[in-house]
Amino acid sequence: MAKPFTPKVVTANALIEGDVIYQTATGWTRTLADAEVLTDEAVADVRLIDAAQQLEVVVGAYLANVDVSGDTPKPTHFREDFRARGPSNYAHGKQEAPSNV
Repeated sequence: MAKPFTPKVVTANALIEGDVIYQTATGWTRTLADAEVLTDEAVADVRLIDAAQQLEVVVGAYLANVDVSGDTPKPTHFREDFRARGPSNYAHGKQEAPSNV
């Protein structure tokens, strides 16, 4: 018997800003809630290949498992939960680091 397929989203980092982004049916979003949830392994593989070829937009595209039991998809792994919260503003120069750091 085949193992059930865990729902996934395609995620990557935006090439210019470095922000975490998620693939939609028509492009990219910075909101996991708006991401295209993939429930078929073959479709997920095709969407990942498509994302990996968009070198002018993204870097490091991969599939991430999500929990779809609620109203919106939620990350199932700590790393993805951390990434979904967004990058550190300090690391990207969007605000100054506190002087006591």
